[in-house]
Amino acid sequence: MIKVGIIGSGNVAHHLIQAFQKAKGLELVQVVARHPLSLESVVDASKIITDIADLKPIDLCIIAVSDQAIKTVSQEIKLKNCIVAHTSGTMPLDVLQQDRRAVFYPLQTFSKNKAIDFKNVPIAIETAHSDDNPLLEIVAKSISEQVFHIDSEQRKALHVAAVFVCNFVNHMYTLGEDICHEHQLSFDLLRPLIAETASKIEVLSPGKAQTGPAIRGDQSTIEAHLGLLQKQTQKKIYSLLTQSIQEHE
Repeated sequence: MIKVGIIGSGNVAHHLIQAFQKAKGLELVQVVARHPLSLESVVDASKIITDIADLKPIDLCIIAVSDQAIKTVSQEIKLKNCIVAHTSGTMPLDVLQQDRRAVFYPLQTFSKNKAIDFKNVPIAIETAHSDDNPLLEIVAKSISEQVFHIDSEQRKALHVAAVFVCNFVNHMYTLGEDICHEHQLSFDLLRPLIAETASKIEVLSPGKAQTGPAIRGDQSTIEAHLGLLQKQTQKKIYSLLTQSIQEHE
């Protein structure tokens, strides 16, 4: 039985706690949280502690906190014979102070109130020592069917790509919702289009799935859209994305 501990109480920690508790071959020993009450709905209160110094001996300690706090938290961990891993998409492996350091990066967007099936969540792992790969792989594969090794630079690039396809795309939904509201339209009308657009990349590359006035070179429609938009930021984003689509090879 592999003994695991988690430091953090945010979205990533919230979902990892639930996944580890369901996994076979793992024991979630303790969770360190500055705000214990935020986790009482997902883990027994007896397992929640507030002081890192109170961590019991474990095989793997996962730091699931903000990027800015990882180094400080790492410095407080005094466990022996334990792999310490962070979950950041951008921070390098060397931000951790331990010799047995690693990365355990789940590539997904997490919200506490939205359930996630971890079997479908890709997990990128990296270790400072190859001898630690087997244990990290076992832990990752106990909750996910997609586990892969990449280095810190590749992970940073993957995280940037994820920001484009997730965070930026979601902001486009927000702008679309704003435009609908400005013209007394329901955003629900766009949901089937959003679903179909997302489903296309299951069978097509994003480039081949591209449609719309920009890829067609339909300048009259583009100008009509720009004339309709009321905010300068919306106009700039529309123009920049149109340019990007037309210049992309």
